[in-house]
Amino acid sequence: MSNYSDKRDSDVTIAGKVYTLTGYESEEYLQRVAAYINSRISECQRSDGFRRLPVETQNVLMLLNIADDYFKAKEQLDQLLSDLEKRDKEAYDLKHNLVVQMTKMEALEKTFKELQEENSRNQRKVIELEAELRGRDRMASANSRRK
Repeated sequence: MSNYSDKRDSDVTIAGKVYTLTGYESEEYLQRVAAYINSRISECQRSDGFRRLPVETQNVLMLLNIADDYFKAKEQLDQLLSDLEKRDKEAYDLKHNLVVQMTKMEALEKTFKELQEENSRNQRKVIELEAELRGRDRMASANSRRK
């Protein structure tokens, strides 16, 4: 839609007649609207039964057809908006779950690192104790040889 200060007149042709429309929409938009109406008129005019109806009845049927198109398009838009809202919620939930899982993973990584450090300390302690034990065994062996 154009700026409200850009009100203009546009000539459109509908059913072979030229109409001057005044409004804020662009000329391209108004031409698309006119083309849509002309296509609906052309569609209805292909039917012999429609052409035999009084003009007033034809006009009412045209209005009904256009209203039907509008409500179907609106229903489709509402469904798409509902689907979009549902997908937005799913995306939010997935992002939330990702943050929760990343937080858990960070905690597990911290615990893992702490356990690795503890394991390393324990391995050093085992090496020290084994060395101490070997030293005692040597001393005991040396003492038993002296006796």
